[in-house]
Amino acid sequence: MPSGSLARHLVLRLLPAVIVLVVLDLGVTWVITQKIDLEAWLLRDLFWTMVISQLLLVSAFAWVLISGVRSGLASINSLSQEISQRSIDDLQTLDVTGLPTEVAPMVTHFNDLLLRLDDSMQAQRRFIGHAAHQLRTPLAGLKLESELMLARSLPDDVRERAERIKTATDRMIRLGQQLLVLARADSSTRPQDSFVRRDLSEWVRTSGAEWIPAARTKQVDVQLVAPADPVWVDVDPLLLEELLSNLIDNALRYGVGASIITLRVGENPPSLTVEDDGPGIEPQDSERVFEAFYRSSRSGTGGSGLGLAIVREIARAHGAWWSLNSRPVFPGTRVTVVFPGPRIGTKLRRQE
Repeated sequence: MPSGSLARHLVLRLLPAVIVLVVLDLGVTWVITQKIDLEAWLLRDLFWTMVISQLLLVSAFAWVLISGVRSGLASINSLSQEISQRSIDDLQTLDVTGLPTEVAPMVTHFNDLLLRLDDSMQAQRRFIGHAAHQLRTPLAGLKLESELMLARSLPDDVRERAERIKTATDRMIRLGQQLLVLARADSSTRPQDSFVRRDLSEWVRTSGAEWIPAARTKQVDVQLVAPADPVWVDVDPLLLEELLSNLIDNALRYGVGASIITLRVGENPPSLTVEDDGPGIEPQDSERVFEAFYRSSRSGTGGSGLGLAIVREIARAHGAWWSLNSRPVFPGTRVTVVFPGPRIGTKLRRQE
């Protein structure tokens, strides 16, 4: 039997116990046959003595067998627990240290499959990121040309077409930017390695203020509710900027009729909430709005359907938890992202 095999482990674990039990059984038999006056015993006494001794022997052997099998399968149970606790995005290989030799080849082949799957997904993400990056230059040129055309005196029909070109170009540029953010936020690229410590209250106050002019053009007020003390979190500043931008942009874009957008920072646990008093989201749509490219049939404005999908991926990259509340629970729309707090170096991840 090869070293490290489950069979070898069971033999080494069970053989001494089996030998001890056999010796005990022989000892009991010897005592009964040699040291006890059988003439004074009834056959019934002998019968019950043998039954009880055999029951004790079988019970002891069963306990030894079960404990030996459990100890032999402990590494497999640990591997099963590790797999169950992994998130759907974690394609790192499994540790084969300590596994029985009968199971190790299967885990090795499974690790090879994980590596090939991870390479395939990485290639797909790189392609999306490179394509989005390469499209920015021609789209920026097209946008510039349309703006130059609109700056001139044009017939009404030509101006209308140029405006449609500019609008479509803006949407494609925005889509490319969102695809690049999705590629950056992917957990397998380890954005945790670029985390820095930030005061969430001060950061939201600064970044949220940049949206005040855009909100005023739609007659919407932006309000900040944050504690006076710092709320420290470890984040990727660029990704966090994109998260807040998508939440505010969604509130302005889809919160038709809203009069106020509230940016709320929680202290314990650290959290960021963006809420508006608009029409809200229908219950049948609230379950799917975080899916990529999903757009409700009730949304009457243009969009790529990536805003909340990006929020979800950025939250995942930060090990955060997110939730959405809307009608009838909340009169409007409220999106909350709860951060795990300062944890530089721990590499914690939100479990699915």
